[in-house]
Parts: sequence; structure tokens; C-alpha cells
Amino acid sequence: MDDVEAVLHLPSQRGLTRRDLMRSAAVVGAGGSLAALLAACQSGTTSAAGGQGNFPSHPKWKFTFVNHVTTNPFFVPTQYGIQDASALLGTDYQWTGSDKSDVSAMVNAMNAAIAAKVDGIAVCIVDPTAFDEPTDAALAAGIPVVSYNADRPTNSKNNRLAYIGQDLYGSGFAMGQKIANAVGSGPVAGFIATPGQLNIQPRIDGAKAAIAASGKPIQFTQIATGAALNDELSAIEAYYLGHKDLKGMYAVDAGSTQGTGQIMQKYTLASKGVHAGGYDLLPTTLGLIKSGDLDFTIDQQPYLQGFYSVVLLFLYKLSGGLSGPADMNTGLLFVTKSTADPYLSTKTRFEGSDSAQKLVTK
Repeated sequence: MDDVEAVLHLPSQRGLTRRDLMRSAAVVGAGGSLAALLAACQSGTTSAAGGQGNFPSHPKWKFTFVNHVTTNPFFVPTQYGIQDASALLGTDYQWTGSDKSDVSAMVNAMNAAIAAKVDGIAVCIVDPTAFDEPTDAALAAGIPVVSYNADRPTNSKNNRLAYIGQDLYGSGFAMGQKIANAVGSGPVAGFIATPGQLNIQPRIDGAKAAIAASGKPIQFTQIATGAALNDELSAIEAYYLGHKDLKGMYAVDAGSTQGTGQIMQKYTLASKGVHAGGYDLLPTTLGLIKSGDLDFTIDQQPYLQGFYSVVLLFLYKLSGGLSGPADMNTGLLFVTKSTADPYLSTKTRFEGSDSAQKLVTK
């Protein structure tokens, strides 16, 4: 389905297309409606523990996932990935944290998981230092900790065992190269929901670096939009109305990307030569890709961020700590107008567009 640009870069998966992965990764897991999943920020239920496949009998280990935006639609496929891996391996899980990027609430949730003596923790490290102490406390208690979606900064003192997610700076650099090639010169806005947050700031830093490396006369300005979808849309529109000379509008988070596309469409900016792009596969964003209002969006495969996290924690427990912790890059995939159709026409758990288990075929 994809051109060479859309080849996944995954450990042991290099060369596979998105369609190959979706066909091979259909595993049995818990169902449930989308609305129920978004509302369920407590505990998941899976099949009984035991000796699934060739694995020996084991306790029904419980893994806690600490998230910064628990009800955000971006993480629906992440939760499906957690469900499916839990059902496959005979484990249980808890989905907790904050629904509005409240770091204190996330730290409290992590400390509560440690006090409850859970068997493993996966956490979005969205703050450079706040999770250092609880991570050390968990490890001291024999609880493995991995990060997913957002990772510790370079030279951090955080001792998490592994990171499961996209190379955030690298993806931003790749986006910056596209910006430089598409725009060439002039003012460009880079929209970001929460500046400094470690799941998105590295992307915009990478974009800035790539634009600077290109040597092209592009004036890139970072603009904060806020964490709520409506606020993001309003902030983007207000900035555009005050800067109608923009040659490019780009975003590094799902909500800002959708808002950017909506403003591009509202003011028919693509027809005026303005370029735009961003991240993630919200349904509205995909429609704006197909209509030509956005040049591209970047998929970071949130399903795998949940699935692989469970697998790594499971293997750590099963092997007595000898196996499991390894960084997993969930890939960089540019979705463009020519490759958007399968995402729009296929409803699956892998993209969070359907709760049903199904084998995806061409």
C-alpha cells in the first residue's frame, strides 16, 4: 500500500510495510466499545494466567500504565494494544494517570502503583526530572519500569529499563527536511500543544535543526496551542489571522495537527500555496490529508507502544529479569494523499477506529 517512504523502521521488522504488520499482528484480546474504553481509566480484565503458547505457567502479573492524557483518542489504539498483549500472555493491566497532563497526578498514580506492589510499570516520561525518584523507588522494590510514547531526556538520571516509542527528535528532523523542501523560504509556524513536554518538544527541536541545516531562508516560529482540541483550533486560527504571510503551518501533536488542517481548509490556504503537515491519525486529520489541505501526517503506531510495553514487562518477569528490557522504535511513517485510503476505508483496532477483532486483508 505504501511507497518507499512508508516502510517501517522497527527492530526485526525492517522492510515490512504497514499492511504486512497489520495482517500479521491480529491477535485475540478483550473487546469493548470505544466509549467504554475511553471511560475505563481503571483496571483491565483479560484471560486467566497460565501457560499460553509454549510459556510455562505463571502468575497473572498486573502492569500499570501511567499516562498523561488518559482520555485522549490518540491512546485508544495504545489501550487496544495493551488489551491484546495482555490476553495473549495471560496478564492484567491498569490504565491511570492524568487526563490533562498533570505531572503531579501522574507521579501520584505511579507511587500508588508501587505501594500496591504491581508487577511492572509503563510510564510516559513527559517531565525531565519528576519521574526519577518514583522510578528508582519502583526498581528498588523489584518492579520493572519502562517508558512509552515519551522518554527521558539525553543525559537524564532516570533509570527506566527501556523506551517503547518513536524516535521523537529523529521524526521531527525528518519533518523539518520536508518543510525545507516544500516551503523553500518565508515564515513558517510550528504549533505545539505544551512546549517543553518530552513527547512533543523533541519533535519541534528536530524540525528546527533540519531547517537550519538546510540553509534555506525560512523563519520558523514555535507557537503554543494548549492541551484541549478547541483551544488548539482557536490558537491556530488566531495566529494565522495575525500572520497571513505564512508559507507553512506545521504541528507536532495530534490536536494541533487536526486544527492546522481545519484552518488550512477554512481559508483555502493550500490553493494559495501554503504547505502544512503534522502528526498522528485522528479521523479528521486523515480526511484533511485526502482533501489536500494537509500534505502529510506522521504515524508513530500507538498500538505497538502498548503492545510492546506489555511484552517487554512480561518477558522481564518470566525470565527473572534476564530478558525483556530493550528500546523499541515504533517507527516513522509518512501518510500522504496517495497512501491515506487504507486508513480511511479500513476500521481496525490497530488505528483505534474499531473495537472488533478482525483479520485485515487487502
